[in-house]
Amino acid sequence: MAGWRLIPFLAALLVIIPVGVVMSSLLAPTGDIWEHLVENTLPLLLKNTFWLALGVLTGTGLLGVSLAWFTAVYEFPGRSFFTWALLLPLAIPAYVTAFVALGLFDFTGPIQTLLRAWLDSDLLWFPDIRSTGGVIIIMSLAFYPYVYLLARNAFISQGKRSLEVAQSLGHTQRAGFYKVALPMARPWIAGGLMLVLMETLADFGTVAVFNYDTFTTAIYKAWFSLFSLTAASQLASLLILIVFVIVVLEQQFRSRMRYAETRKSERANRIYPAKCYRWCITGVIAAVWFLAFVLPVGQLLHWTMQSFATDFDLNRYLEFLWHSVSLSGMAALITCCTVIMIVYAARRFPGYAMQLAVRTATIGYALPGAVLAIGIFIPLSWLDARLSDLASALFEVETGLLIQGTFLIMLLAYLIRFMAVSHYPINGAMQRVTPSIEEAAMCMGLHGWVMIRKIHIPMLKSGIFTGASLVFVDVMKEMPITLMTRPFGWDTLAVRIFEMTSEGEWEQAALPALTLVLAGLIPILFFMRQTEH
Repeated sequence: MAGWRLIPFLAALLVIIPVGVVMSSLLAPTGDIWEHLVENTLPLLLKNTFWLALGVLTGTGLLGVSLAWFTAVYEFPGRSFFTWALLLPLAIPAYVTAFVALGLFDFTGPIQTLLRAWLDSDLLWFPDIRSTGGVIIIMSLAFYPYVYLLARNAFISQGKRSLEVAQSLGHTQRAGFYKVALPMARPWIAGGLMLVLMETLADFGTVAVFNYDTFTTAIYKAWFSLFSLTAASQLASLLILIVFVIVVLEQQFRSRMRYAETRKSERANRIYPAKCYRWCITGVIAAVWFLAFVLPVGQLLHWTMQSFATDFDLNRYLEFLWHSVSLSGMAALITCCTVIMIVYAARRFPGYAMQLAVRTATIGYALPGAVLAIGIFIPLSWLDARLSDLASALFEVETGLLIQGTFLIMLLAYLIRFMAVSHYPINGAMQRVTPSIEEAAMCMGLHGWVMIRKIHIPMLKSGIFTGASLVFVDVMKEMPITLMTRPFGWDTLAVRIFEMTSEGEWEQAALPALTLVLAGLIPILFFMRQTEH
């Protein structure tokens, strides 16, 4: 039984090691490359990352909160459809939305080309999509569902009652929203914005498509263009410091909050605005949904039909698909098995140390994929060199690289990053298993793996399926870890998208992107089905 106690601590160690390795690079001697980065690149990286994070937080906050308020409190045409349809952009990777937007709105794209022909103008007034504002708009459209989902849950619990309380105090309906409803929903909104901030700092594909330099792109260039693992590690350590400061500030912010949950409001408590306002609300929400989901998917379909005959190679695309699916399947299986053991150990041996270990093991989602790739590659490459030296000394055999260039680095990085994704649904399902069931199983002589296999797994089926689906799709969409650690020649759909978009070949990137979108719809549809029941 003592072995079960060690599992959460070993999982926490998996997270601590790459973080510690990356942070230790701050103490390493700096070379000419690092000095060049500090003098010429670092100020731009800090500036770009700051404005990108601030802009995306503002955009997702405005979109997510307003859409959540409309669908939770007001009655308008199409409300029941948009309530779940507004979640569909979660299925589209942000970098897919990015290259679709560039293909449509760039100078040589169809939108500007048609406008120049119709207006007989050079369109100097047309906004430049390849700008800070363009990146912010695209990422806001891709990430607003995080805020929308959590904020809507908060507003549903308030319903019309919060406005009635504000009106009884002499406030207008608008003032009631700002002074009563919005402050009451602040914990949920803060949680959604925190997820958005982590996704923004970790994003690589979107900023790479726009050639917008941030820490993630600088880490990739330092490793693969400047061939300096030390400079990449030092840049990664600065990004970790920024993430940790944000996490600490967010925890302090939440610790001072106090709130109470009320019963969900019924349909009769919804507000029925005037008819013209109802249609205005429908129009605004439909426009956001069109830009965030319908337009990207429609353009992908159009490009796919155009390039399918000339670009499609069945064997090659089956290889891309097989690589993506097999890699995602292995990552989902390993992650869910690890999380099941962690949850079971935490259940059997509660305590402060165990809680701390579980919390540490599940913070990997806050670490950007590029940082994890660096933090895992360095110690494993050192271990690889020691094993090679040992084999040469003992057996006089040149083994070469035993670990580098294998799936081990990729799968470890995925496990660390996505344990939190599967922990929430599996741990939630475990809470429904009453202690009396486990006590009855132990009276029948069931312990450890036997109890997990015969008792827990059947009862955790829905949570395991949800966690596995989320990890599966997240790995399918994950770009920096796959790009930086994949074995030679192991190209996936995400890698194919990156290669094509880096050359401006939007049509050739459409088919793998459309496949990723269809895969991303799986957990969204499952979530909708669960909420309906």
